[in-house]
Amino acid sequence: MSKFNDSNIAWRTLDWLPNVSFFVYDVDEKAGVVDVIFKFAANKQVMLHIHHAPYITLVVQGELRFQNPDGSPKEIRPCGSYVKGVVNGVAHTEGGAGDEDAIVFFSNRAVTGNLYEFIDENGKQFKMLGIADFREQLEAEIAAGELKRVSARAA
Repeated sequence: MSKFNDSNIAWRTLDWLPNVSFFVYDVDEKAGVVDVIFKFAANKQVMLHIHHAPYITLVVQGELRFQNPDGSPKEIRPCGSYVKGVVNGVAHTEGGAGDEDAIVFFSNRAVTGNLYEFIDENGKQFKMLGIADFREQLEAEIAAGELKRVSARAA
């Protein structure tokens, strides 16, 4: 089985959000677009959350598994899955399956503020991640020369 080669991606993490790393490719406030790739740890789930912007996903490696808030299985997206997600859907967790991390490209659309709302074990809002947070990460990637390693000019 061949895997997605992520050796040029400088994966970033957030201290409070285990089991997932990410890399921001683009933030365009005017167009309301945030393009980011996530690596979900194998056999782990990311914190319960809700999407506050419509999005498109493409699973480029592994299998992405979703769970309902009660931990019951919700959905499985195999490698190659392309899905258009809705804004303010049902809260869920997601993560990689088996022994392989799941790598998923997200193109968030019509973003005006917050993208993700994270919910704690008591069902209360824990943290919001918005367009400004992803802009900050992108600027850090640019400053470190990390974005340049994965960027090319349009043909």
